[in-house]
Amino acid sequence: MFTGIVEEVGQVASVRSKPQAMELTISCALILEDVKRGDSISINGVCLTISTFSSKTFTVDVIPETVKSSTMSGLKAGARVNLERAMPANGRFGGHFVSGHIDGVGVIRSVKKEANAMTKTIELEPRLMKYMMLKGSIAVDGTSLTIFYLDHNSVTISLIPTTREDSLLGEKGIGEKVNIECDLLAKYTERIQTAEPKISRNWLAENGF
Repeated sequence: MFTGIVEEVGQVASVRSKPQAMELTISCALILEDVKRGDSISINGVCLTISTFSSKTFTVDVIPETVKSSTMSGLKAGARVNLERAMPANGRFGGHFVSGHIDGVGVIRSVKKEANAMTKTIELEPRLMKYMMLKGSIAVDGTSLTIFYLDHNSVTISLIPTTREDSLLGEKGIGEKVNIECDLLAKYTERIQTAEPKISRNWLAENGF
């Protein structure tokens, strides 16, 4: 589990392509302070597992499903990436519940500067829009953000200076793709409401509630 607060921007040291899969080696500093084999790490919002590490890098395997459902296949050596370690049980919760399981890929359609903020409108796949809510949460490339405007196929988020400095979102422009994770609570709520048997007053009464 993550919070969507990017800890460090790392750099792809190498990419090893496998049949429908990948092996990524990332160079960084902060993330390696307490790293262990098997640790979960968020790379551009994708939860991956550290397989090996050294004093300057760590390596993860990217399985076919993740390659297909995220922007990971577009990473090349030298690319910069958002990094976050899994949330510690005794840590502050600065963002929102982020699982690192990507729901789809969005495309940046507009970028505007407004005073000390920068707004970006991101086009989403239609199937994701039902999870979007004004002033609700969304994770974009692993960054926890608030939705300030939405229409039938896009959301608009606003980046404060700190977010632009500490993550890669401030650098991404029109036409670039980003990983999208919808609000976890919204997805669980939908699942509960659509699961069989459907919850109703009669169902609750019949089951002793």
